[in-house]
Amino acid sequence: MTQAKDRNFDQLIDKFDRKIYQTAKGEWRLKLLKEDLTPFYDASDALTIWDAGCGFAQISLWLAKRGHHLTLCDVSEKMLERAREAFINEDVAAGFYVESAQTLALKLPQFDVILFHAVLEWLANPLPTLQTVIEQVKPGGHLSLLFYNRNTMVFGNVLKGGWRWKNVLDDSYLGKGSKLTPPNPQYPHDVIDFLENNHFKIITHTGLRVFHDYLNHETLAQSNADELFELESRYCRQPTFRDMGRYVHLVAQRL
Repeated sequence: MTQAKDRNFDQLIDKFDRKIYQTAKGEWRLKLLKEDLTPFYDASDALTIWDAGCGFAQISLWLAKRGHHLTLCDVSEKMLERAREAFINEDVAAGFYVESAQTLALKLPQFDVILFHAVLEWLANPLPTLQTVIEQVKPGGHLSLLFYNRNTMVFGNVLKGGWRWKNVLDDSYLGKGSKLTPPNPQYPHDVIDFLENNHFKIITHTGLRVFHDYLNHETLAQSNADELFELESRYCRQPTFRDMGRYVHLVAQRL
């Protein structure tokens, strides 16, 4: 049996960029993340921040330009190079490592803030890896965790009906779909329980795209995008709705 591996996006970086960030939904994702992370952005003292699985590093660059000290890593050499180029273009310094978060964690000091964005769902062993990463959060420091929500995958497949219902009943939908469909989405309640059991307190809980991804193309085409984002903004942090977002963002403090 082939051993499961963490996902490397070297062969898909252009598709990843086009499908996720060069879209309105990608802009919403960055906007909501920045809203949640504004207290760290505005911190009076420079913070040490590790972006563990940085991708194109839009959030890291935003924080670094504010004067915070960034360390970045990714298993994708091509993605990391794209991130490095963005930092060079803005004349901002940072540390870059082509390495997985779980192996690099053993070599790094603790940080004021760790960003772990859209990585968990692509890992062969999500929660054991998260365990390794959160050990590098300083006592009193914070984890910013963004992950693909399994609730959304279940609900979306049920709405489509037909043969998909059997797949939902026996969990065979996991690992299926397009190359950009994560194999290990997580239930928010499981992740929250895990963090709380490891002495983290949830400070912020936000759902990203709580409505958008349930709307069909016809509905989206006939609707006002600005109004849709107003709806997203209104409901994204309310109980029930926040756990139905395509992604869930948690900011948690280590006690």
